[in-house]
Amino acid sequence: MEILQELTWRGLVHQVTDMEGLEKQLANPTTLYVGFDPTADSLHIGSLLPILTLRRFQLAGHHPIALVGGATGLIGDPSGKASERTLNDRETVEQWSQRIREQLERFLDFENVPNPAVIVNNYDWTHSLDVISFLRDIGKNFSLNYMLAKESVETRLERGISFTEFSYMILQANDFWNLFKTRGCRLEIGGSDQWGNITAGLELVRKLSGEEVYGLTIPLVTKADGTKFGKTEGGAIWLDRNKTTPYQFYQFWLNVDDRDVVQYLKYFTFLSQDDIADLAHKVETNPGAREAQRTLAREVTTLVHGKADTDRAEQISKALFSGDIRELSKDEIAMVFRDVPSTVLAKSAEPLLVDLLIQVGACSSKRQAREDIGNGAVSLNGVRCTDVEKVVGVEDRIEGEYVVLRRGKKKYFLAKFE
Repeated sequence: MEILQELTWRGLVHQVTDMEGLEKQLANPTTLYVGFDPTADSLHIGSLLPILTLRRFQLAGHHPIALVGGATGLIGDPSGKASERTLNDRETVEQWSQRIREQLERFLDFENVPNPAVIVNNYDWTHSLDVISFLRDIGKNFSLNYMLAKESVETRLERGISFTEFSYMILQANDFWNLFKTRGCRLEIGGSDQWGNITAGLELVRKLSGEEVYGLTIPLVTKADGTKFGKTEGGAIWLDRNKTTPYQFYQFWLNVDDRDVVQYLKYFTFLSQDDIADLAHKVETNPGAREAQRTLAREVTTLVHGKADTDRAEQISKALFSGDIRELSKDEIAMVFRDVPSTVLAKSAEPLLVDLLIQVGACSSKRQAREDIGNGAVSLNGVRCTDVEKVVGVEDRIEGEYVVLRRGKKKYFLAKFE
């Protein structure tokens, strides 16, 4: 299947500057790029769509460039933002740029392939550009009216936009011009909020060279229930395992809504049309089995964290689902339940379960605690406990340290004895 046909089937084509021209261009190996600004010390799953799209182009025989925005990250992109970004210092942006570079390296092939990927940093060609040269050689190609008409600027005019962020699109346009000159880049890809910046780059290349280049945007991912994609109660879902553990990452995909799962399989996996059609049929005929969600979680977690971490995340999920919490190590307990209410008790403590439920905040009174225990609403380390006189002793602790309490179906609490 041709790359544009595949992207269209997967729902990954939002806008194209010239579809007919791009189809002709992609008949031959084409150099393309996607930019990633270092706005944090890690990319999050919102960045996965452009990363994986870049990989799809490489698998189709094209030459991908991943651009780290060491320069543009110092300025701040107004696209999609209601107010001015906080500027980060140069040292911080340099550190974040390196971290993002390392993450991008996991997704693309850089050697032993006919079309190796390249990672560049726009700081390398921007930091030495003096103001006079920038204004004369680059800025003169953009009229004020042209820039004001861009949605990223227009939506900010009422609240105000600094000259710094106003100039962002020119810096990004200069990136396309530089990559066109030095690497023959003919296509820029980005999220749908990048349309104005991408078309500014096309305009600059056309004015300075007379050549036609192309832009393609992919949709911003949405959720059927209206909540923001990539967010949980604990915050964003990061690609950095130290910010979002492989287990938490796996759980995010496992809990995807039935209404979203088929589209996410198209977006975020490399499964074939037939495989996805089969999973879509199972969502319709047997949604309770959640096979599509399990496949999605397995595929995406393996892409980001590798097979070993994915296997362990699945094992942990099975242990929790079956109630065999004692199969988990204390490190896994700390990881899995790091976002639930946690209470530290003395190592010598052996409280009544009734009292422990109050101490961890699961119940507000002894009366409520006794009722919940008697009604079978309380589980201790995954096992339902109905003994209102139960003493939580040393033998109940996992590796001598943790006790996991659950009230109802989903409310977990952690007691740590030290």
